[in-house]
Amino acid sequence: MKKPFLYAIAAALYIVVIVLVINIVTLILVHDDPIIIPMIMLSLFVLSASIMGFLFLSEPIHLYMENQKQEAFSFFIKTVGFFACFVILFLISLFLI
Repeated sequence: MKKPFLYAIAAALYIVVIVLVINIVTLILVHDDPIIIPMIMLSLFVLSASIMGFLFLSEPIHLYMENQKQEAFSFFIKTVGFFACFVILFLISLFLI
């Protein structure tokens, strides 16, 4: 139970760090270079998909390959469930701030 929560909190913290870095960089560096912004955003999307794929799927795939299919499914569902709780907290903070 502890490990899925840690994976979900790592995903949430990754999102928080990325947003904070983007906000700081946009405050410091204001560029109107039209070609570099889409390249950075697409690169960030690919990097984020890789990191989230690892956080959400690495342990379930490992368990599945060890023929622990029920545990793999349970681990995945718990991780997604905990992450959904963080998304709900983000939404609540949107309306409270």
